[in-house]
Amino acid sequence: MTHTTPDHATRKAGGTVVPVLAFAGIVVAVMQTLLVPVIKDLPQLLGTAPSNATWVLTSTLLSGAVATPIMGRLGDLYGKRRMLILSLSVMVVGALVSAVTSQLLLMIVGRTLQGFAMGAIPLGIGLMRDMLPRERLASAMALMSSSIGVGGGLALPAAALVAQHTDWHALFYGAAGLGVLAIGLTLLAVPESPARAKGSFDHPGAAGLSAGLVLLLLPITKGSDWGWSSGTTLGLFGAALAVLLLWGVYELRIPAPLVDLRTTARREVLLTNLASIMVGVSFYVVSLVLPQLLQLPTATGYGLGQSMVVAGLCVAPLGLTMMFTAPVYARLSARYGPRTTLIIGLLVIAAGYAGGLGLMHAAWQTIITSMVLGAGIGLAYSSLPALIVGAVPASETGAANGLNTLMRSIGTSVSSAVIGMVLANTAHDLGGGVAVPTMHGFRVSFLIATAAVLVGLALAVFLPRTPRPAAQHTQLRASSEEDAVLERAEEVLRGFRGRVLDASGAPVARAKVTLIDRRGRQAGATLSGHDGEYALPVPSEGPYVLAARAAGHGPLASAATHAGDERPVEVDLPLPGETVTA
Repeated sequence: MTHTTPDHATRKAGGTVVPVLAFAGIVVAVMQTLLVPVIKDLPQLLGTAPSNATWVLTSTLLSGAVATPIMGRLGDLYGKRRMLILSLSVMVVGALVSAVTSQLLLMIVGRTLQGFAMGAIPLGIGLMRDMLPRERLASAMALMSSSIGVGGGLALPAAALVAQHTDWHALFYGAAGLGVLAIGLTLLAVPESPARAKGSFDHPGAAGLSAGLVLLLLPITKGSDWGWSSGTTLGLFGAALAVLLLWGVYELRIPAPLVDLRTTARREVLLTNLASIMVGVSFYVVSLVLPQLLQLPTATGYGLGQSMVVAGLCVAPLGLTMMFTAPVYARLSARYGPRTTLIIGLLVIAAGYAGGLGLMHAAWQTIITSMVLGAGIGLAYSSLPALIVGAVPASETGAANGLNTLMRSIGTSVSSAVIGMVLANTAHDLGGGVAVPTMHGFRVSFLIATAAVLVGLALAVFLPRTPRPAAQHTQLRASSEEDAVLERAEEVLRGFRGRVLDASGAPVARAKVTLIDRRGRQAGATLSGHDGEYALPVPSEGPYVLAARAAGHGPLASAATHAGDERPVEVDLPLPGETVTA
């Protein structure tokens, strides 16, 4: 369990925390979008074959997928701010390596190191949950979650401008500078969270997950080059399935897993993660289609003949709209809840793609499509961390949001592979080995995005309904942010805490502890940590009953009274030793 106390670091969290963390997220997105303007020129710039040049992009994807859940868990254990700074530092080193080389191998090494920055998104969300009062948390998490799209949309025209007028290595120097700035601002403005998870880091679990993700994502990203029915592709998919199954069995058997699969299997977490894959698919389609459509020459009959910079500016409203959607999300979520807001976002995305099928004939039409899609993706992205945070214990926030971010990355990877294959198979051969995408391919891509959104919508509909946020908790009404943080910390202190034990006195993990008031109504519930510890705040003084249940043990009900002061009441809950048959 995590015990949050009114630590000095938490008290001094000021109004700059949210913009600094969001800026760190934008820096991560800039790193990802960095090479988009020069993708087609990479083979020539690096003096290698096109199939080899794609590793410059694939390496970043793989390292980001591996690092995201691992850095989230390390943040839960050793400090989210510390791991955030470490992630950005590794990114800076990687950017500098790429900035000084034109050799393929060193470039891949640098891009691999840059992928570690992906862990900044879940770490930032975790810091916000630990430090901010409730009334600011929704909009802050929305902005942090959307920062990946905001940075991507804003960086595209800037990167295109740099690539068009200077040496392409300047892109990496710029990314390194932004990373150093983000590190400095984080050191100055973001305090360390006092929240810590109990237990140790699961090294075998990290190795197993890393191997499984690499084996899974390699054939997804390289399947078009290798052939989807080739032995290499099918063999890697089979190996990924075997490794991930063995990893899952191992994670279920250890007391402190890298990813708590039992929590992940809860309906609200599982469906949110699956919906995240669909949102990731839909986000990347527009990023792949519109820049190509805008830059194709008008001689094709459907290309819009715009420069690299103008194409970037036309797609930039995607990120800008996502940024401005964050406060809108906060209002909608406060009134209707994140589930409803996710559904609204998915409906807007579907409308954007459906309408975009007919808005491909002028640059201004692509701007409209970008704005509509940005609004929908912004709402959807903003809803995802709120759904995850509301479904997992505080001690698992970093790891759970890391896994959710990973699901979005898998969605973008699948989108890149599928849309790349569609555009290649529908391309028109101009002769001399030159093929250009067709309008038919662009429209099929939009239809695939629409189908993915509809699948995500079906998943969101089956998410469990939650009470309206105003009815879930008494809202904090503090005159300042510091008062709000102190009041939130006192809530945890003013209640019951202790350990759930078995008949021999050993701690019982993941026991459900329910707080029942004098009228027989549930006043709170939690799960015991890996060390058996639990903590439950009380809404008011008076008598309560603490009921505990765990697999393999009989239930226990223990009466306890709280005097209403700020001191926690220590109550250990020894479960009966007999095994209960389900």
